[in-house]
Amino acid sequence: MNIIALLAPVSILLALGGLTFFAWTFKNRQYEDPKGDAARILYDHLDEGPPPADADGPKSRRRPR
Repeated sequence: MNIIALLAPVSILLALGGLTFFAWTFKNRQYEDPKGDAARILYDHLDEGPPPADADGPKSRRRPR
């Protein structure tokens, strides 16, 4: 029974710490644009501008025989 007297306050402190951390992230606007953040991670190469144009034009494809 003595272990419950130790584990109960520790678990409450951990829960309060997690809630405090969540409130801090919410206050600092971490959840404003989740879809935009995902797009910036996946498509970061779009920030570099358009790719350079080929001097030769489009690549020709071989015709099937």
